[in-house]
Amino acid sequence: MNIPKDLKYAASHEWARIEGDTATIGITDFAQGELGDIVFVELPAVGAKVTQNKPLGTVEAVKAVSDLNAPMSGEVTEVNGALEGTPDVVNKDAYGAGWMVKIRISNAAEAANLMDAAGYDKMEKHGH
Repeated sequence: MNIPKDLKYAASHEWARIEGDTATIGITDFAQGELGDIVFVELPAVGAKVTQNKPLGTVEAVKAVSDLNAPMSGEVTEVNGALEGTPDVVNKDAYGAGWMVKIRISNAAEAANLMDAAGYDKMEKHGH
């Protein structure tokens, strides 16, 4: 299982790449593997406000629909439009081309609520 060291992780299997006041958000390699073939991703509009641990969209796979929760609060500045036509890129490249939204972080202190790679890996191994 791929767990990049430079990212922060939410218990609900989203990742955040925090750069200054911007967070790029997606779902983890583990999450896409659990979901299986992703057929549709519903993302918020640019300008939407998102709240940490609250749904900002949905990820639909052949066998299940899962909420996409915000690992950090903020305002959506960019949405990965490529996923509209090719949502399966999330299965192929969850941490790269399969990113979902970028937000302007409204409360940097929230990063303390997220896990590092080691914490996420440990959580996975204990099956939570």
